[in-house]
Amino acid sequence: MTEKTVPVTKEMQTPAVTREESFYVAPPVDIYEEGEKLVVIADLPCAEQDSIKVGVENNVLTIQASTKFETKGEAAYREFDSVHFFRQFELSNEVDIPKIGAEFKNGVLTVDLPKVEQAKPRQIAVKVA
Repeated sequence: MTEKTVPVTKEMQTPAVTREESFYVAPPVDIYEEGEKLVVIADLPCAEQDSIKVGVENNVLTIQASTKFETKGEAAYREFDSVHFFRQFELSNEVDIPKIGAEFKNGVLTVDLPKVEQAKPRQIAVKVA
């Protein structure tokens, strides 16, 4: 499994500003093999459960989520803001895409990527003519 990013197009580029209304962050992930599956663990702190989207299109796993931070009143100084998480990985043919599952708990997204059933060797009977 390799990471795949979306190429930046001219329409996506914006002039330099000191503070954009929204921006994307690549969440840190751990990927490991556990028995008959790969497991992706993504750290999505403060992500709203309703905003989490995990999908596969053209063998590319996409993880998206967003946070929502609202203040009461006007801030005099502010360093914390809402963020949007976005990360993509190219999947190999060993992943059984219809069986992919995901769970979100305590700000951590766990995506299970089961491996396809490998062709088992079989004995072919030879008939004598």
